[in-house]
Amino acid sequence: MTLRLIHKETQQQQRPALRELYENYGGSVYGRCVYLLRDKAKAEDAMQDVFAKALENYSHFRSESSPLTWLMQIATHHCLNLLRSERAPWRSRFRREQTARSEAQGGPAVLEARDFVRRVLMRFDAETQTVAVLYYVDEMTLDEVAQAVGRSVPTVRKRLEAFALAMRNEAGASS
Repeated sequence: MTLRLIHKETQQQQRPALRELYENYGGSVYGRCVYLLRDKAKAEDAMQDVFAKALENYSHFRSESSPLTWLMQIATHHCLNLLRSERAPWRSRFRREQTARSEAQGGPAVLEARDFVRRVLMRFDAETQTVAVLYYVDEMTLDEVAQAVGRSVPTVRKRLEAFALAMRNEAGASS
């Protein structure tokens, strides 16, 4: 079965072809993920994400390159986005704060923080709430969030900026 023949088939009909791609190129995709991420567990997760993205975007594959090239491009972009996400400045601040927090500060303070965030989230529309949760909780990259909600990266960035501003204003008002 060639990719050109199944280009216009439904997602359900594409699964056997993608299974074939997985069997033929899964090892290569996994190797690229291990090479970039330097962690076998993360690479396994990333490989699954790559094939999920391939399934989702299969109808857009134009056969201008080989299937391996297409999959490797998806894998490279996905892994680099994961690495960028891991290096986000807020992550190191979060780790430092978590490490510095004594056990006595846990419990009620954590619940208060969650309530605070929920109160601010409730001020926004459902899409902005989703964007904030995907970005801050699920730790998706801007590109991944944009794809998940079907919006552009600048739109997602504006929604996150509005949410962050509301959080700062609320934190300033409650101090």
